Amino acid sequence: MLELIKSLEFDKKKTICIDKNGVELYVIRPSTVPKRLRNMYDPKKNFQVWLRERNRKFRPNHLRILIDLNLRVRSKPELKRKLLTIFDNIFYGKDPNKEIMSVEGEKFEHYLNSIKIIANLAQLLLIEQEINYDPKKSNFDPVTLFLQGWIREFIDSPKEID
Repeated sequence: MLELIKSLEFDKKKTICIDKNGVELYVIRPSTVPKRLRNMYDPKKNFQVWLRERNRKFRPNHLRILIDLNLRVRSKPELKRKLLTIFDNIFYGKDPNKEIMSVEGEKFEHYLNSIKIIANLAQLLLIEQEINYDPKKSNFDPVTLFLQGWIREFIDSPKEID
């Protein structure tokens, strides 16, 4: 997926996945950077992650993954270890669509999006960190460890989110 993102043509939409409810996860690599970011941002590193749910299009952030996973664990605590393993494997570069096969049939009472969307979104946001974060300015090695640490925390912690 990292190579696919790096090779995206400017201003072209690339669908990453569509779930059974018709929710689409896609990326766009804009050729122009907003004025406020021009001096700070390299257009070659710029790509945007988008979600389309019915007529609504928006750019999801990391919090969507964290809240979704926390809701899943609350509704099915017995799947905590499976979810930890799935998202660790995605962190280490495995295909999210293959990793989620063991929980796709599970009925979670609470969640924000399908596990397919959440797993692929996690992969894309990890890639975003890998491409955009300067290892010299990060306290984490690899730089993607910051997001992965929060993913593990939201799956594994018995604490309330707030």
